[in-house]
Amino acid sequence: MIWKTLLGLAATLAYIFPALGAPSSGLGLASRSTDKYVFAHFMVGIVENYQLADWKEDMIAAQSIGIDAFALNCASIDSYTPTQLALAYEAAEQVGFKVFISFDFAYWNNGDTAKITAYMQQYAGHPAQMQYRGGAVVSTFVGDSFNWDPVKQGTSHPIYPLPNLQDPAEASTVAAKSANGAFSWLAWPTDGGNSIIPGPMTTVWDDRFFHFLAGKTYMAPVSPWFATHFNSKNWVFICENLPTLRWEQMLSLQPDLVEIISWNDYGESHYIGPYSAHHSDDGSSQWAKDMPHDAWRELYKPYIAAYKSGAKTPTVEEDKLVYWYRPTPKGVVCTGDSLGAPNGISMLSDSIFVATMLTSPATLTVHSGNNAPVKITVPAGIVTSNVSMGVGAQSFTVTRDGKTILSGQGGLDVRDSCTHYNFNVYVGSISE
Repeated sequence: MIWKTLLGLAATLAYIFPALGAPSSGLGLASRSTDKYVFAHFMVGIVENYQLADWKEDMIAAQSIGIDAFALNCASIDSYTPTQLALAYEAAEQVGFKVFISFDFAYWNNGDTAKITAYMQQYAGHPAQMQYRGGAVVSTFVGDSFNWDPVKQGTSHPIYPLPNLQDPAEASTVAAKSANGAFSWLAWPTDGGNSIIPGPMTTVWDDRFFHFLAGKTYMAPVSPWFATHFNSKNWVFICENLPTLRWEQMLSLQPDLVEIISWNDYGESHYIGPYSAHHSDDGSSQWAKDMPHDAWRELYKPYIAAYKSGAKTPTVEEDKLVYWYRPTPKGVVCTGDSLGAPNGISMLSDSIFVATMLTSPATLTVHSGNNAPVKITVPAGIVTSNVSMGVGAQSFTVTRDGKTILSGQGGLDVRDSCTHYNFNVYVGSISE
C-alpha cells in the first residue's frame, strides 16, 4: 500500500511540476510489466504496389534489430488497404513477425464501427496478429473519441485497443475508458499538437500519460527526427540529439510498450527503414531520396535490447559511430522553392551530430568542411556529440591509445546553395 501511494504521488508531482518529470517519472515503472515489446509505425498508404517479398524484406530488417511488430497505419479510402493488409499478415506469418492495425482517423470516423469491427473479426485471431495481455492489439492515429466497446462485443477474439490520445487528459473520457490504454504521438519537443518549441526533448508528456492512465497500458513514442515540406505542412521539430536522448528516456521510464515513429514515413523524415524503391511517391522524394537513415537502426539495436531487459544503459559490443547532419546550413536561401523555408528552423543549430558507440574511452575527431578539426574525448558506451557545421566534406576519426580504430568520410558534402529546402538529415555509420 505504501509503495502504491508513493507511485501515485510521484505521478501526480510529475504532472503538476513537469520540470521534475524526468527524474521522478521512472519510480517503480519497470515493475509494471515484464513483457516489453517494440513496434514500428508503418505507412500502408504508400505501399500500394508492395508484393509479398517487399513486406518480408522490411520485416526481416526490423526483426534484426529487435522490433517485434509493425503498426499498420491504414486509411479507409485506399482501395488497396484490404490487399496490403492481407499481404502484411501473410508475410509476417511466414517470417515469424507480428503486425497489428492502426486505423488512421484522418480518414476513419466514429461512424465506421461496423467496418472496424469487421477488420478486427478478420484478423484478431490471425497467427501473425500481435497479442498483448490476452488480446489482439489495435491502435489508431488520433481517433480519440471512438468507442471501442461495440468493437470488443462484435469481435469473437479478445482485442486490446491502444488508441492515440492527443491529450493525455482524455484518458478519463467515456471513449478512452473503452480502451485498454493509450498511445502518444508526442515524440518531439512540443507544447501539444504541432507546436514547435526549443529542445531538448523532455518526458513531460510521458509523465502526464502515466498520471492520467493511472495504471493502464502506456505505449510510448520514440522518433529520431521530424521535417516535412508539403503545402499542407511545412515545419521541422527541434530534435537534433533525439536519436539517442529519447531512448535514454525510455530506459529510465521503462514504459509498457514502445512504438517507433516511423519505419517508412518518408514525408515526415522520421523513417528508420530503407528507402523502398517500390513505394508510391507523394512528393517526399524531394527531401528523402538519397538521404538514407539505415544507420539509425544500428544505433537503435542496443537500446531496444536494453529496454527489453530493463537495463538503464545499452551494451556496446563493438566500436562504431553513427553520424547525421543536414545538407545545408539553415541560413541558405534555396533559389527554386516557392513554398519557403520550413517553420522552426530558427531554433535549429548548424551542427554535425555523432553518436559514438565505444567499448572503452577514445578520442573522436570531426573535420567538418572548412572548419578546423575538433577533438572530443568520449567515454565508453553510446554518447552523442556535436560540432559546428562547415561547408564541404565531412570526416570522422576515432583513436585509442595512439591508434586509429575508426575512420571514414561522411556520405554527403554540406553545401552553401540549394534549389529546394531540405531539413531532412543524411545518416551514416563507420565501423571497424
